[in-house]
Amino acid sequence: MKRIVLALGGNALGDNLHEQMVAVKTAAIAIADLIEDGLEVVITHGNGPQVGMINLAMETAAKVDESLFYIPMSVCVAMSQGYIGYDIQNALREELLSREIDKPVATIVTQTLVDANDPAFDNPSKPIGAFYDETEAEAMTKRGYNMKEDAGRGWRRVVASPKPIGIVESCTVRALLEAGQIPVTVGGGGIPVRKKGGKGLKGASAVVDKDFASAKLAEELEADMLVILTAVEKVALNYGKSDQKLLTEMSSEEAECYIKEGHFAPGSMLPKVEAALSFVKSGPGRKALITMLEKARDGLAGKTGTVIYG
Repeated sequence: MKRIVLALGGNALGDNLHEQMVAVKTAAIAIADLIEDGLEVVITHGNGPQVGMINLAMETAAKVDESLFYIPMSVCVAMSQGYIGYDIQNALREELLSREIDKPVATIVTQTLVDANDPAFDNPSKPIGAFYDETEAEAMTKRGYNMKEDAGRGWRRVVASPKPIGIVESCTVRALLEAGQIPVTVGGGGIPVRKKGGKGLKGASAVVDKDFASAKLAEELEADMLVILTAVEKVALNYGKSDQKLLTEMSSEEAECYIKEGHFAPGSMLPKVEAALSFVKSGPGRKALITMLEKARDGLAGKTGTVIYG
């Protein structure tokens, strides 16, 4: 049975709770198609708007009531994993049962190991949460938070975005797969944790890119393919320009060349291609597919999408 890690993009979740409940029903149909085709599927997802809303709510509460503490980013990620996973697993379970497929779907609160010496910690740059005035920002800095001015709109908390070096619960994910179940895991890139003395783990003030975390998970599960779902059907060179060229496939060498030439936008397609590359290069015969949710089935059938190979 072919094993795939399916990384859902933000368009599969919507921007708020109501949109999410609607969007996951659409996503469930596409995922159920793949399961019905006999694929062994692991589901991962982002949490951009959701973790931001959680963090903003907690910060707002702490502003109003000084007895309340600011919630660490690692806890916010854990909370987002729980409620996003809850919607995904219920929607997918319902869709599968409507097709008379009786397979349990389970969400795993997943930790992602990062290196305490990752250079990203020296220059936190990922803005999160509410805007503050300068006085409030100074008070936040005294509490140990990194604050940066955001394009004249005020000050915001910033956290690091380190690369994942391991998925703590990958053995649990593998056990569920081998039991014929469908795991929802590495939500929002996973809860970032660092090793502390002995064998313990400690949450880090960071966020991990969900595509890089999905690639690391796919590597550890020895998956056949990493599927990164996004808002476009294919990766393009010269995107949005008159000479735009859609790519059906590219070798790892070609992908590296295109990256050096600056074809992929940072914060958009670039991390997706880089994540795909990291998986493809992690072992022989591994491939990655980048396409949109609605085209996932066709992409896996070789009819569309962009395939990256070694």
